[in-house]
Amino acid sequence: MKIILDDLSSPAIAAFLQEHIEDMRATSPPESKHALDLSGLKHKTITFWSATFENKIVACGALKELDSTHAEIKSMRTATTYRGKGFASKMLQHIIDEAKSRRYKLLSLETGSMEFFIPARQLYKKFGFTECAPFADYINDPNSIFMHKIL
Repeated sequence: MKIILDDLSSPAIAAFLQEHIEDMRATSPPESKHALDLSGLKHKTITFWSATFENKIVACGALKELDSTHAEIKSMRTATTYRGKGFASKMLQHIIDEAKSRRYKLLSLETGSMEFFIPARQLYKKFGFTECAPFADYINDPNSIFMHKIL
């Protein structure tokens, strides 16, 4: 697997992210959908990576700076046919390493509370994330679970 800093300009990554948005629409009510679209991911506070394997995009993830000590994981996704093969773990480790190199003290995320998101929550727990209260602009929502990791 090769992880690259992605400028979000290719049609392939646009299609990959559109699938992510569609998954979120199918599993989360509109008021609880926090996935960023392509334009949202181009914000100056966000760094975005894609991962390829055998010339196919297999995963993506982003890091959003909330302040000088706190960042948020955004848009973690693994292609359906590549789930359970370790690609998400490698992407998550890459993001954690980058957060540490930037000297963030806290790394947070929001994920869904529904059954669809159980594998994601298990992955985050495996990497030392624990549940926490809403952070940044999030509010309590029965469809969301908030997690963080002290770095």
